[in-house]
Parts: sequence; C-alpha cells; structure tokens
Amino acid sequence: MERLDAVVKGRVQGVGFRFFVQSQATLLGLRGFVRNLHDGTVEVVAEGEKEKLAKLLSALVKGHPLSRVDGVDSNWGTATSGFRDFSIRH
Repeated sequence: MERLDAVVKGRVQGVGFRFFVQSQATLLGLRGFVRNLHDGTVEVVAEGEKEKLAKLLSALVKGHPLSRVDGVDSNWGTATSGFRDFSIRH
C-alpha cells in the first residue's frame, strides 16, 4: 500500500472541489481525506494501491469543470493504514 500527499493550487475552494476529490477517491476505493487550507489550496492525503493513487493524481491535475488547477505538488510514501474511508475534513 502506498500514500499520496498532494496540495492542489488554483481556484479550488468554493467550487465543490473537495466533493469532487471525495467522489473520485471513493470510486477508486482509496482511504484518506481532503481539506481546504488557509492559503487557498486544497490538501489531499490518500492511501491505497499505487495504480489507483496515480488515477486520483491525474484527476487532481485535471480538476473538474468549475475549478481551475494551476498546479499540484505531490509526494509519495508508505501507507500508515490509519484511515477507515475517504472523508472531507474541515
């Protein structure tokens, strides 16, 4: 199991981006969370199979129609298995 830590930059707050990420991650069977950060970015922490995490990363880069993604900083690591599902944190 792998872990993906990502920060998404652009117009990604106030446009349903967290719900988009949660939906994509849930469809892929991933666990973790997504949350808005104070600087206007969105943090994503996801764990699962590397192939599925790569699909989520592609979705983050593309975004959804109401968002504008200017960049994604990502790091890979080993899963901690500390999540039961994929949630939106506040």
